[in-house]
Amino acid sequence: MHTITEQALIGQLNWRYATKKFDPARKIPEATFQALMQAARLAPSSYGLQPYAVVIVTDGALRQALRPHSWNQSQVTDASHFMVFAVRTELDQAWVDHTMRVMASARGVERASLAPWEGMVSGFVKGFTSEAAKHEWSAKQLYMAGGVLLTAAALLGVDACPLEGIDPAKYDQVLGLEARRLHALFAVALGYRAADDKHARAAKARLPEGDMFVRL
Repeated sequence: MHTITEQALIGQLNWRYATKKFDPARKIPEATFQALMQAARLAPSSYGLQPYAVVIVTDGALRQALRPHSWNQSQVTDASHFMVFAVRTELDQAWVDHTMRVMASARGVERASLAPWEGMVSGFVKGFTSEAAKHEWSAKQLYMAGGVLLTAAALLGVDACPLEGIDPAKYDQVLGLEARRLHALFAVALGYRAADDKHARAAKARLPEGDMFVRL
């Protein structure tokens, strides 16, 4: 097992910031981006259901089309890579079946051996009182994946900017997400900061420990 030092971890988290201006000429090496994809895939989710998808927008025309629906933020078009995080609009027994098949295959066990666990997960999914409650729960899982991605990017020295300032309905329309039973929630631009991005030099403002942490 490989670990990094506490000092290195805090140093990289202090180094990262929500990059406002990317250098369009600098691209993330493929191996590095593959590692970032795996970081998002390996993020935790309740019951292991991963009720979401990450849409990697590589088409330049699509990114141009998304920019007006993102408060015209330049990160959408200038960053090396652009990822849209979307929840699944149909979290049902079919999805539970799919995840159980994946789990059985990954662990090299018979599907039947997962019956007790599957019964509990199926009961949980059927227990939502409304589609709104199901969406809210799915969104919480998706944000954990986004957080893992941002941390992984910092550790690999890749700049990132999470964007909630988007019009999700327009994103769905531009990307054809409804047909895939997906709904956009936020996006993450990845790449390398421009040399003249003044925000890179701004001091990081965070609540003091006394306001953040409560020891009981």
